[in-house]
Amino acid sequence: MDFKQAVMTALRKYVDFSGRATRPEFWWFMLFEIVVFMVTGMINPILYGIAALGLLLPGLGVSVRRLHDIGKSGWWLLLGFVPIVGVVLIWWFAQPGTSAGSRFGEAVGDASTGMGSARAPGQQ
Repeated sequence: MDFKQAVMTALRKYVDFSGRATRPEFWWFMLFEIVVFMVTGMINPILYGIAALGLLLPGLGVSVRRLHDIGKSGWWLLLGFVPIVGVVLIWWFAQPGTSAGSRFGEAVGDASTGMGSARAPGQQ
């Protein structure tokens, strides 16, 4: 998944808290958010606030779907409110997703790499 595809997927599923999100989808969208926040923050604080509100739901959605990909409930996202302990979320976000289907849906790509479902010729 490339940068544009990841951002478009996260924005298109902005209120979809079900399903799963791959590592590239999550991390590319986080990079997009950081760049948008930096640029709008340098331009105008009001514009920054508008961007923060506009990207709040897509950011929450992709974070919850990323937790689903590693087999955790989206409620674990609340751990981010606990000082120091919330750092465990970064560790979880960096972990490969589960390769088997789970209660959150089927795997969305190669769980070990987070890449699409590309296979070598002759493999099924």
